[in-house]
Amino acid sequence: MEELGFWLLAVTAAALVGLSKGGLPAIGILAVPVMALQISPVLAAGILLPVYVVSDMFGLWAYRHAFDRKVLLYLLPGAIVGVAVGGLTASLVPEAAVTALIGAIGLVFSLNLLLRRPADGPPRDPKPGPGLFWGLITGFTSFVSHSGAPPWQVYTLPLRLEKAVFAGTSTIGFAVINAVKLIPYGMLGQLNPANLRISALLMAPAVASVFVGVWLVRILPAKAFFRIVTCRCC
Repeated sequence: MEELGFWLLAVTAAALVGLSKGGLPAIGILAVPVMALQISPVLAAGILLPVYVVSDMFGLWAYRHAFDRKVLLYLLPGAIVGVAVGGLTASLVPEAAVTALIGAIGLVFSLNLLLRRPADGPPRDPKPGPGLFWGLITGFTSFVSHSGAPPWQVYTLPLRLEKAVFAGTSTIGFAVINAVKLIPYGMLGQLNPANLRISALLMAPAVASVFVGVWLVRILPAKAFFRIVTCRCC
């Protein structure tokens, strides 16, 4: 029964990964916490990274013509540094601290959503300084628990990109970040045969969910789409 519970949560987490790669990035932050109901968050992150990487391939194909080059140019250098910082400090951080950090990320993002007013006025222009800072935070939180979407959106939402461009820019950005994360995750022993066997079984529901996510981005009105990606219900 416990094994059945694990697989139900694991398939749910894989579906959340796929939806995030289909253009609904904030949904992906739930994947590790869902699996962490049965296993440690560190183990969950290791199992899910290959699922993210394979799902990224389908997301890249779906959004190959819809992205903002300038946003990627400003965010990705900081994000790569953030991944490196996460990898270099991972052995120094106890698992309990990782669990607490995952909870803190979710709490801060939830408070931000509750307290922040919806963006209005003209779109902001992307700027390199804030992009470097929020990219750094994105890379670090993405390394810790695949939860880089909240800081990524702090930078990208005020730009008020068209929904397909927002989805494509996020998908491509996180595809690069996840590819970079393979290096420290491999060095830390997270991509071991036991984890990879589970990852392989989760790839089918994840890939199927990518196409569901792409479909949802296409059919949803822009207002409803941005409510979903910020988890804002009203």
